[in-house]
Amino acid sequence: MRKIYRLAVCLGAGMVAATTSWAADQQENIDRLNTSAAVFREIMAMPDKGIPHDLLEKAQCVAIVPGGKKGAFIVGAEYGKGYFTCREHGRGWTAPGAVIVEGGSFGFQIGGEETDVVMLVMNDDGERRLLSSQFKLGADASVAAGPVGRTTAADTDLYMTAEILSWSRSRGVFAGISLAGATVRQDLKDNQALYGSKLSNKDIIEGNTPVPSAAEQLVRTIDRYSPRKNASAE
Repeated sequence: MRKIYRLAVCLGAGMVAATTSWAADQQENIDRLNTSAAVFREIMAMPDKGIPHDLLEKAQCVAIVPGGKKGAFIVGAEYGKGYFTCREHGRGWTAPGAVIVEGGSFGFQIGGEETDVVMLVMNDDGERRLLSSQFKLGADASVAAGPVGRTTAADTDLYMTAEILSWSRSRGVFAGISLAGATVRQDLKDNQALYGSKLSNKDIIEGNTPVPSAAEQLVRTIDRYSPRKNASAE
């Protein structure tokens, strides 16, 4: 009987620990999603310094990696965690998938500072890369520092051919940044915390996964500045 009792106690303690860990992961994702929405909103509200609207309207996916806040960059580490959502033509933006960006010049440029990163995926090839389990920027997918301003002609070969455009904001300065050499991989652990199962990013984006309540603010914020085709912004 004592052995059975001890086993029951151990199992119970294990279940409590697992539940506590899952709740902590879920709250971390909620915090990071809200921070991502705030980062995008603040960047787009910068007078004449945001992401050009014509590029945003052409983008097929938007990825945001917030930095320097709870649940975002790990200070001193060469990686950041964030989310991306893709455009469903005629139906707005999808539920977000979780990603980790690490290595390359990315970690060097973080330097422990508060750095936010935004990426626009501009074409089908870029979206296919983003939906894979892992890819390297600059090697598997072409990446270029994005222009800053309300509008851009976007007629140079660079902006016409780059699969991904990227920007960073550090200490209030917003500018294009090259992330060549960095690796982007899906974060199954955060997807599980957000959706209750280890969905792949491809499953989320292509599987008509409902937007969870925790991500509604982020999706609404992106849609405000880049609404579905033939729809006006709020």
